[in-house]
Amino acid sequence: MSGDESFEGRVRPLLADLPAHHAVTGVAATTAPEDPSDATPVARPEQDDAAVLEHTGRTWDEWRAVIDGWPGHPEGHAAVATWLQDEHGVPGWWAQTVTVGWERLTGRRLPHQMADGTFTANRSATITTDPARLNALLRDEDGRAWLFPGLEPEMRSRPGSKNTRIALVAGVAELAIAPKPGGRATVTVQHSKLPSPAAVVRWKAYWGDWLAAFDEG
Repeated sequence: MSGDESFEGRVRPLLADLPAHHAVTGVAATTAPEDPSDATPVARPEQDDAAVLEHTGRTWDEWRAVIDGWPGHPEGHAAVATWLQDEHGVPGWWAQTVTVGWERLTGRRLPHQMADGTFTANRSATITTDPARLNALLRDEDGRAWLFPGLEPEMRSRPGSKNTRIALVAGVAELAIAPKPGGRATVTVQHSKLPSPAAVVRWKAYWGDWLAAFDEG
């Protein structure tokens, strides 16, 4: 038996059980949530009060009051971030951070939620595997079929792109493979366009086991 046949014989059965085990099959995307009717905090910002005060000159409560009082805030994330930069001199990264924090405080955004209302799961691992072989499988139609059984993989990457983007039954996964010394590789997965926080939990667990299946260490 060749090395590739031995590899496939070991990995393929592990991958076959993952979709059902993590209940990720048939999870469809949804539209973005409507603007909330109240202002109940559902999640804290990632940066604490001390950090936002140091870099922007205001605390979270102060920024919430300022943005809530601006008539243009219903226009959404981009409008708020631009207004913070133009009218309050908040630097670009912090303008985005303050906008996301305000969205969380006012119930407009949950953890892992993007501006369009969908959610993103991230997973990364450094594993002992052949990065060239894994990349070749991801770029091959038959390879994708056994890498993602039951998940309807569809290639979304452009020819020559560094990373691989694959549409699945829910969302789109982008995989980046960085070779490391000693026959190892760091594989990073960003799975976007997921419908809910629960889907993030399921898919993060799925990707953790998916990456572990390739680890030959």
